[in-house]
Amino acid sequence: MSDTITLAAETRDRVGKGASRALRRDGRVPAVIYGQNKEPTSIHLEEKALVKALMTGHFMNSVIMVGGTRTLAKDVAFHPVTDRPTHVDFLRIGEHETVTIAVPVVFADEDDAPGIKQGNGVLNIVKHEIELVVDAAEIPSEITVSLKGLNIGDTIHLADVALPKGAQPAAEGDIAIATIVPPTVPTAADDALEAEIAETQAAEAAGGDDAGDENKGE
Repeated sequence: MSDTITLAAETRDRVGKGASRALRRDGRVPAVIYGQNKEPTSIHLEEKALVKALMTGHFMNSVIMVGGTRTLAKDVAFHPVTDRPTHVDFLRIGEHETVTIAVPVVFADEDDAPGIKQGNGVLNIVKHEIELVVDAAEIPSEITVSLKGLNIGDTIHLADVALPKGAQPAAEGDIAIATIVPPTVPTAADDALEAEIAETQAAEAAGGDDAGDENKGE
């Protein structure tokens, strides 16, 4: 089960672009809490504490206590240049509310997969996350999928994955999670392209050396 994250928050007296910019200059990140048919609450968080929470890797699939309110993070906006967080949306939830959430998938037992270990096959991941419908108090931090016994050409489907007790997949259908594909074999065209690139690089290097020799004679 994922750990609960706790973030201190203060209510925003002013909203708007100007007020948000002023908060960011002071090391704060504007945010909003909405949901449960209540009025949205405008708040701000300490940027350092938020970044630390984001670095856990489970920010988007953990219960987050924001200023005493139980929430899930629904969206985090980042600055396009600095990559600093600029805004967060939180959804209010009840302690045992049923929620739909994306949970990361991790793969184990590669050494026990003949298609990878002996056949030099490659794990082709189709889904890095699985959307689950779960009790908010029982959100898993990750879903582990074993590759044991898999050969080249085998596919892991959602139906093959052991989900935590009480969890149900949010989507219906036979969804592929990953496949073991054959190793990439270089073709004649690939070899020809590599030879052409090498020849071009050699010619450019030779041209550079000639120019250097000419300069030495001046």
